[in-house]
Amino acid sequence: MAPKTAPEKSRNSWERNPEISWKIPIFCVLQFGAETQQSRVVPGGAATRPLPPPRGDQPPKSEVFVDVLERLSVVIAANGTPLKVDVQGEIRLKSYLPPCTELRIGLTEEFCVGKSELRGYGTPVRVDEVWFHSSVRLDEFGSGRVLRVTPNPGEMTLMQYQVLDELPAPLPFRLFPSLDTDGGGRIRLYLKLRCDLPPKSHAVNVCLQLPVPKGVSSLSQELSSPDQAAELDLGSRSIRWQIPKIQGGSQLSALFKLEVPCLSRCWRLELGPAHGSFELPAHSCSGLRVRFLRLSGAPGQRWVRYLTHSDSYVLRM
Repeated sequence: MAPKTAPEKSRNSWERNPEISWKIPIFCVLQFGAETQQSRVVPGGAATRPLPPPRGDQPPKSEVFVDVLERLSVVIAANGTPLKVDVQGEIRLKSYLPPCTELRIGLTEEFCVGKSELRGYGTPVRVDEVWFHSSVRLDEFGSGRVLRVTPNPGEMTLMQYQVLDELPAPLPFRLFPSLDTDGGGRIRLYLKLRCDLPPKSHAVNVCLQLPVPKGVSSLSQELSSPDQAAELDLGSRSIRWQIPKIQGGSQLSALFKLEVPCLSRCWRLELGPAHGSFELPAHSCSGLRVRFLRLSGAPGQRWVRYLTHSDSYVLRM
C-alpha cells in the first residue's frame, strides 16, 4: 500500500462538506490587504503545515481546506474568577480549486460584533473586533453572514477577530490546589485539574508548569492515571505535570511531596502561579462555526477544521 500524503493523514480532523440553512443585519467592517496582513497562525502542529502539491502523474484534486484557529490567553484568580480573557482568532484557507472558482462560506447565524448587536435566536457569538482580507466580498455578510472569495491556489487568511472578557462557555480548565507542610521540610501539594469542556470535547498535549520554593531537593508523586507524567526541573525550579489527553467533564489529580531542607517562612509566596499549555481539537472558544461551504462550477471536496491553542493560561494559587 502506498504511504499516505500529509493531507490524507490529517483529513480525519476536518469536517467534510458542512451544510446548514442560514439567515442575518449590517454593520461597518474593516478590511486589510496582503501588504498589512499579520501572521497569526498557531505555532506548530498540522494546522500550519503546508499541504504538498500532488505527486507524479496524478491529476490535482479540487479541494479546499478551511481552518478556524484560535489562541487563548487567560489569567484566573485563586478563587476561580477570570481576571483576563483574550481570544485571537482567524479563518485560514488552503485552496486547491480550479481558477475562477468562487467559494461561499456561511458563518454562525448569531455572529455579532460588539456588545450592542443581537442576531438570531441562539446564544450570541460575539467578537469585539473583526478584520477581513481585501479580496473577500462582503455583499452577503450583512444579511446572511456569508463570505465570498475567489481564491488563488495556496494559503491565505480570510478573517481575523478578537474576543475580550466574555466567552459563551466556561473556560477549559480550573485548578483546585491544596497545600500543607509537616513542619520538617516537606511540602504536600495536592492538585485537582478539572476540564470544563463539553463531554464530547477533549484537550490534548496538556502541560501544567508550577514554580516551587527555593531549595527544593527532590520530588515524589502520586498521579491519578498511568498515562500522566511529572518531573521536577531544578533549572527552572518548577514541576512539569504532563497529561496526553483529558476528556471534557472529567478531572485528574496529582499529589506532589517536595523535600525542602531549609524551608523558609514565606514558602507559600514562592509557589505558583501555574502556567498551562494545551490544544483543543475540534473546538472554538468563541463559539464561531462554519455553517456551509459552497463552490461554484465543478464540485470539489470541502473540509473544515477547528483548533484552539493556549497562548498564555495562568492559574493563580
